[in-house]
Amino acid sequence: MTEPPAPVPAERLGFDMPPVFATPEEERAHRKERLAGVLRLLGRLGYEDGVGGHVSARDPEFEDCYWVNPFGRAFGAIGPEDLLLVDGEGRVRQGERRVNQLAFAVHAAVHRARPGVVAVVRTQAPYGRALAALGELLAPVTQEACAFYEDHALLDEFAGGGAAGGGAAAGGDAGRIASALGPYKALVLRNLGLLTVGDSVEAAAWWFIAAERAAQVQLIARAAGKAVLISHHSALATRERFGSDLAAWVNCQPLLEGA
Repeated sequence: MTEPPAPVPAERLGFDMPPVFATPEEERAHRKERLAGVLRLLGRLGYEDGVGGHVSARDPEFEDCYWVNPFGRAFGAIGPEDLLLVDGEGRVRQGERRVNQLAFAVHAAVHRARPGVVAVVRTQAPYGRALAALGELLAPVTQEACAFYEDHALLDEFAGGGAAGGGAAAGGDAGRIASALGPYKALVLRNLGLLTVGDSVEAAAWWFIAAERAAQVQLIARAAGKAVLISHHSALATRERFGSDLAAWVNCQPLLEGA
């Protein structure tokens, strides 16, 4: 019997890591490409509803300016060239279409409150909305849900009809949403749905997808019986292992292949 090949040294095995850029121009092009890819991915997953839903990404150079999808364009049809550069006041600085200023106000408020956040996702997905209708947080009922353990919050009041469908309530609602999010990676907006953030476009997108899936499992488990919660100590340990933005970035890469 022949022997199997010798193990490949670990230092020779490939492993993707977030790229590093030499110039803001290079980083901007990459960020726009990933933002467009994430929008197409979310569209493919069915996480849009009419004109509702936005993903924003901080520009790497221009202060208080963010790239975002244009109002009224299907997620699945968006390329980097379609994205708008919008300032914190909702004015389009680059692009040829309108932005939903009321919806964008929430993104701008979150970006301002969290300088380390690169991307914000706020769109429509059924199980996140169902959980929000119950006014509940994600429970530690699975390993994946533990990524959000004590790292997400609930805005336990209705933040205005605009936030759900493409317009977030202006002014005060945007500030209340940013304040409710605090230092966390995700927010359950009661009667509305989910909002997530990350230090990369991919991380913010993965947290939205993961929160939606965790909400789905939680609701299915409740319908079937009484779910057994993971203990506080184990949930914290699991979050420390799987709850970083780097872990989210890694998890999102396969989903973006072909997006």
